[in-house]
Amino acid sequence: MDQKQSLWQKVFPFLCIIFGNIIYALTIKLFVLPSGIALGGTTGIALIIENFFGIPISAFVLVFNIVMLCVGYLILGKAFAMTTILSSFCYPVFLEISNRIFGDYYLTDDVFLCSVLGGVGIGFALGLVIRSGASTGGMDIPPLVLNKLFHIPVSTSLYAMDFVVVILLAMFKSMDLILYGIVFTFVYTFFLDKTLVLGKSRTEIKIVTRKAQEVTDAILTEIDRGVTLLHAETGYKHYETEVVMSIVSNREIAKVERLAHRIDPKCFIIISRVSEVRGRGFSSARKYKKRPEEM
Repeated sequence: MDQKQSLWQKVFPFLCIIFGNIIYALTIKLFVLPSGIALGGTTGIALIIENFFGIPISAFVLVFNIVMLCVGYLILGKAFAMTTILSSFCYPVFLEISNRIFGDYYLTDDVFLCSVLGGVGIGFALGLVIRSGASTGGMDIPPLVLNKLFHIPVSTSLYAMDFVVVILLAMFKSMDLILYGIVFTFVYTFFLDKTLVLGKSRTEIKIVTRKAQEVTDAILTEIDRGVTLLHAETGYKHYETEVVMSIVSNREIAKVERLAHRIDPKCFIIISRVSEVRGRGFSSARKYKKRPEEM
């Protein structure tokens, strides 16, 4: 069972990379190319370079991707470079397959719909690929480098870079297409950000109660979640009290609330959303240990 699970954990990221590139290629084919909206990224930079220096788009994209891949290899590691090579190979293949299957067919000629739906598709596809430890190459790599070196959110730096490129394209594209390009950039970075934390968000519950041990035992046995006890003091009368802190899934919130109020109807509960949780029981397997009094 462990061998099968280990194999699946190794294969799953590659499947996500392939699926993400399929979505990316279909979105480009069905929404982005037919609309002619101003794009950021490597393609947008290539258009600017061609306009000023006459360098062919394909030549610039090839050289730029190679340079970015080398940067990714040096800073982000060998595994990142290998998966990015896979992604860089999959995208043009799936785009060519999409061209052969759909030909001149497109879903809509409404540029605004193409901007919004294209942004949703690109954001979701990039999020899948980046979550798998890879990228689609080119201008997707600098934000990952900035995130590792300076902890700048990927979506923020992607949005800033693409926004600058789209504005520069205003020199030789209509203002309507530039504005649609800004809408497209905003939508895809928003959905990229949501995809990167998809399934990782949890809820933090803090329970201020004088029956901390009973609440702790109930959460451990009935909810099967870890608990941390925080020592506190009330601000008004300076009573010593305990704060029971636990991280639970969104589906467990109501159950924990009912449980706490059943034990202590006067308890004070604070609920806040946590974007990601790493550690035993969440990003790693649970491991149960006996309490000192049980040994």
